[in-house]
Amino acid sequence: MSTEIDVLVLGGAGVDTIVHVPELPLPLADSHMIQPGIVTRAGQSGDFVALGTSALGLRTHHLDMLGDDPEGDLVRALHRDRGIALTAVPQPLGTKRAVNLVGPDGRRLSLYDATRAAETDRLPEATVRELAAVSRHAHVVITQPCGHALPALREAGVTVSTDLHDWDGSNPYHETFAHQADLVFLSSAALADPERTMRRITERGRARAVVATAGADGAYLLADGLLTHVPAAAPPAQVVDSNGAGDAFAAAFLYAWLNAEPPRRCALYGTVAGAYACTVPSTRADSIGRTELCARVTGLVSGG
Repeated sequence: MSTEIDVLVLGGAGVDTIVHVPELPLPLADSHMIQPGIVTRAGQSGDFVALGTSALGLRTHHLDMLGDDPEGDLVRALHRDRGIALTAVPQPLGTKRAVNLVGPDGRRLSLYDATRAAETDRLPEATVRELAAVSRHAHVVITQPCGHALPALREAGVTVSTDLHDWDGSNPYHETFAHQADLVFLSSAALADPERTMRRITERGRARAVVATAGADGAYLLADGLLTHVPAAAPPAQVVDSNGAGDAFAAAFLYAWLNAEPPRRCALYGTVAGAYACTVPSTRADSIGRTELCARVTGLVSGG
């Protein structure tokens, strides 16, 4: 099959307003003086995955719903400026937006505007099928319209990945995504027993590999029935923000995966990209490039 797209990213386009706070939880007070200020920029989960895969040289196309509003203009501009193809389906309720409270240690609390989505939201099936037909792989963000697009992706024969983020292992909403993806990412933050959840995903679904990221503790990889721990890579600069680290991990893992690297080496790529993302202020949308990523992974493998 002839392909024009390496990674088709579905969902996760939106805008974040970044607010740096003195600590999390935020102390109750009449007011707080915020430094270095409040910044609104384009970039949510799907945007960051698309940015990451594109920066690594993968032909990337992003499909999602956007409003005819200032937030939508910011998302369109991000893709235009970075040369990332974007298909924007009109969203009458407006572009997705969130407020991220970021603490001094880089941890964040995200507040999502739930008024900008509806149960009836859909990505047009014809558009999904048309793009999937010329794609190698689809990465699906866990929004409701993307869940409805999964059958069309499966019928198109593309491999599928998803990120369950901080799933607790029991919320049934996430199972649709977990059980229909060939590659599953999730955070271990809310999991009492990460291995149990990871094995249940492979037993009940079709995943060939499951990765549970664990922040400074690295990641856990389940592939071919074997669970292994992958240590965290050293950040190349001071850690300032964890925002986007999981998306960067997924993008780099996909880069290696689509280049037929073995799963553990794919995870090494992920840890390096995730560590890099933690050095990028949340007010910026940036991603590690292919040359630096490959050099750092080579250094890890060789012990340098």
